[in-house]
Amino acid sequence: MLIQSLVNRQTAYLCILMTEFAHDKVVPYKDSELSKKEQVAGMFDDIAVRYDFLNRFLSAGIDMRWRKKALKHLAEIRPSTILDVATGTADVAIMAAGLLKPEKITGIDISEGMLEIGRKKIHKLGLDKTIELLNGDSEAINFNDNTFDAVTVAFGVRNFQHLEKGLSEIRRVLKPGGKLMVLEFSQPTLPLVKPVYTFYMKIVTPSMGKLFSKNRDAYKYLDESIKKFPEGKNFTTILDKLGYQKTYSKPLSLGICSIYCGVK
Repeated sequence: MLIQSLVNRQTAYLCILMTEFAHDKVVPYKDSELSKKEQVAGMFDDIAVRYDFLNRFLSAGIDMRWRKKALKHLAEIRPSTILDVATGTADVAIMAAGLLKPEKITGIDISEGMLEIGRKKIHKLGLDKTIELLNGDSEAINFNDNTFDAVTVAFGVRNFQHLEKGLSEIRRVLKPGGKLMVLEFSQPTLPLVKPVYTFYMKIVTPSMGKLFSKNRDAYKYLDESIKKFPEGKNFTTILDKLGYQKTYSKPLSLGICSIYCGVK
C-alpha cells in the first residue's frame, strides 16, 4: 500500500508538470520549425546589442524601478546565494549585488549573445567575483538540490517552453525556506488605461523594435506572450500546485507589471 501510495503521488506530480498553457505555444517566429526554446535564444541573440537601450527607451526607464521594487521582496531573507534565471544582460543580477549584498550571484540564460553583453557590464563594474553568468536552461538547471537562498526571474517566465517544468526546477534548487521572486508583464484592467496600453504594445512597441533592432517579430512576440500568460491569481495558483508556500502577487504601475513570490 505504501509503495502504491508513493507511485500515485509521483504520477500526480508528473501530471502537474505536463500541464500546458496557452503561452507555452506562443513563439517569436510562427513559420519556423525550431522549438520555442531555440527560437527565443535566437531572437535574443539577434536583439542583444540593442536590448538594454530599447528597455530603457520603451519603458521610459520605469523598468529599473520595477526591478528595484521586486528585489526588495527578498530583503527580509538576506540571501547569501542567488540564482538569476533568464538573466539576459544581467540587470537584475547587478542590481541585486548592490541592494542585497549576497556573497554570490549566478545568472543563467539560453542566449549567449545576451550573456556576453552582461559579462561586459559586470566586468566594467568590477563585479566579476560576485556575479557569474552561465549558459543555462531553466528547465534543466545544472545545480544540485537545495543550492540557493533565492531565485529571481525578471521578464523571463513567459519565455519558458514549459512553464511548470521551469518553475519546478527552480523550486528544486531553492533551499528550504528559500524564496522565488518573479517579475513579469501583466495586462491592466482599468478602463482608461487598458486601451492606451493595448495601442502601445500592439502598434508602438513593435514599430520601435523594428526601427532600432530591425526585428519587429521580437516585440510583436512580447505583446502576444503577455496576452496568453497566466497572470495574477492564475500564476500564484500554479506556484501553489507545485508546492510553493506563502505565495502572493503585487501589481505595479496600474497593472502593467506584477511581482510574484513564493517560498520553498
